[in-house]
Amino acid sequence: MGQQSLIYSFVARGTVILAEYTEFTGNFTSIASQCLQKLPATNNKFTYNCDGHTFNYLVDNGFTYCVVAVEAVGRQVPIAFLERIKEDFTGRYGGGKAATAVANSLNKEFGSKLKEHMQYCVDHPEEISKLSKVKAQVSEVKGVMMENIEKVLDRGEKIELLVDKTENLRSQAQDFRQQGTQMRRKMWLQNMKL
Repeated sequence: MGQQSLIYSFVARGTVILAEYTEFTGNFTSIASQCLQKLPATNNKFTYNCDGHTFNYLVDNGFTYCVVAVEAVGRQVPIAFLERIKEDFTGRYGGGKAATAVANSLNKEFGSKLKEHMQYCVDHPEEISKLSKVKAQVSEVKGVMMENIEKVLDRGEKIELLVDKTENLRSQAQDFRQQGTQMRRKMWLQNMKL
């Protein structure tokens, strides 16, 4: 993977870019910014293709993470990069300083971190690929576990219902026994009077 595979990156709060990094010149910065204006605010991942580049976005809790990559890179490395910078950014700022920062005010602090993460992802694509596969497997296992937990809870509700019905049946049987005993005594008493 060449040095130019990830070419531009930024972190934004809403539509305000807080930190950005690139070593290249081109119209990709304005295209990325225009796309940012049109992104829905929901937590999600988006990829747009334009002029042989992919514009990859990760929107999470009001913050948008973006990386522009060469189309040949695919989607896995850019998305892994976005996950890395999201974790780093939220770990460093966690809504505190970033919640009130003005445009480009975090460039000095976080611009170099964007560069480091870009370089790491470019230099270690195999590791990123393996990590993505492991994360996908973990996500799949998590889904299966959630499904199993739902089934257990559903069974728990059925067991509770069964316990309630059993308790009700036991109570009815006890009432029937008492009524039977009363009826037998009443019949015995009537037979004795005759």
